[in-house]
Amino acid sequence: MAHTKSGGSTKLGRESASKRLGVKRQDGQEVKAGEVLIRQRGTKYLAGLNVGKGKDDTLYAMKPGAVKFASKIKTKFDGNKRNVKVISVIKK
Repeated sequence: MAHTKSGGSTKLGRESASKRLGVKRQDGQEVKAGEVLIRQRGTKYLAGLNVGKGKDDTLYAMKPGAVKFASKIKTKFDGNKRNVKVISVIKK
C-alpha cells in the first residue's frame, strides 16, 4: 500500500515561455545595420524606409541611422481606412 495519498492530476500548470515581443529601439535612437527594431506577431508596425521585415514579421534596420516612428492612414483593399504605425531608419 502507498504510505501517502495520491496527489491527483490536473489539466492546468502548463505555462509557455515568454516570446520577448515588443519595441527594441526607440524613436531617435541610433542603430546599426541588422539591428532588430521591433519583434511582433502580425503587422502592428509596418516597415518604412531602410527597414526590412523578417519571416516572423520582425522589423530590422537595413542601413545605419536614426529610428523614426510615424503614423499614417492607409486605405485597405475594401476601401476602409486604417491608422498604421510606420517605422523607418533615417541615414545621418
